[in-house]
Amino acid sequence: MTDKPTPGKTTIAPDVLLTIAKMAAVGVEGVSRLAQIPGGFDRLFRRGAHDGIQMTVEDDAVYIDLYIVLKSDVNVRATSRNIQQQVARAVSEMVGMEVGHVNIHIEDIDYAEDKA
Repeated sequence: MTDKPTPGKTTIAPDVLLTIAKMAAVGVEGVSRLAQIPGGFDRLFRRGAHDGIQMTVEDDAVYIDLYIVLKSDVNVRATSRNIQQQVARAVSEMVGMEVGHVNIHIEDIDYAEDKA
């Protein structure tokens, strides 16, 4: 058998990582939506700040901060852990990158208003 050279390389756009993280997070039961990232002027220059996600890639590892709004009547700790696991798994399986951390910031709780 002869070794054939690799035909080329694959490049993943940062927006792909953001989309994967977002879809994995909102797919977790108990998550209402992503929240707007609080903070000052520098958040405007971070990738994904408008999506409720801050993400950096260093040394082939992805570091993710998610700003989440949960539904009412959920266990915050269990839901947060589930989000961390699902987002890390999705990024790892879909793009093969190591996930350094997934930090969860609970920004609000959605309480359904009674319709009377």
